[in-house]
Amino acid sequence: MRQVTLFAAAQVAAALLFAGAPKAFAQTVETPAPAASNVSASLKAPKTKKLAIVLFPRYQTLDVFGPVEMWSRLDNYEVVTVSEHGGSVTSAQGIETVTNYSFEDAPQFEIIMIPGGMGTRTEVNNPVMLDFLRSQDKGSELTTSVCTGSAVLAKAGLLDGHKATSNKMAWKFATSQDEDVLWQSHARWVEDGKYITSSGISAGTDMALGLVEKIDGREKAEQVARTAEYIWNDDPSNDPFAVEETNMN
Repeated sequence: MRQVTLFAAAQVAAALLFAGAPKAFAQTVETPAPAASNVSASLKAPKTKKLAIVLFPRYQTLDVFGPVEMWSRLDNYEVVTVSEHGGSVTSAQGIETVTNYSFEDAPQFEIIMIPGGMGTRTEVNNPVMLDFLRSQDKGSELTTSVCTGSAVLAKAGLLDGHKATSNKMAWKFATSQDEDVLWQSHARWVEDGKYITSSGISAGTDMALGLVEKIDGREKAEQVARTAEYIWNDDPSNDPFAVEETNMN
């Protein structure tokens, strides 16, 4: 309310200086649309969709917060976090994050992303995690992962018959979760239908910008990268860390 009042006062002051008091008051009273329009333009419409990051103990910090930096600028998606029990979850690097939801009280999310990290070695054998991912995937617009998060999606059976990738330094672990996945050993990130999976750690930020482009357009993605002073590897086939499968372990 105060912003509106100050803005309107500034308009009146300018009008008094350049057009005369009576005329300025008449214009202000009779045609308030410009002030209202400008105020409305400065207020962002509420975001109606949710993009959820699925956290677990010992997740990889950059897998989460690189994409969060980019996705927070999506026009219509609120970025939230969810974990099995809710509350605080600690990353592999010791960073604590308080999640917005537990699996029990989580709504249906439009987009979900599961990161990688050493904790995925536990989560591939966590039936509660696998069931949650299967349940969310039924109603999601997009199901995504960073790094070895794809190993958990694979173990849940969500990537069967789909192309996917993972961290090349943990290739054997990831690919061993499901042989029915069409694993891509030379890819920064892979999109196949509603599934988007990225290679290791920093590749998640490139994938995240690719998703910004997919949803809000190329210009928006470039703007987001520029604002973050980030050099975006925008070619998903440009994988500087690709290794021949026989050399991966």
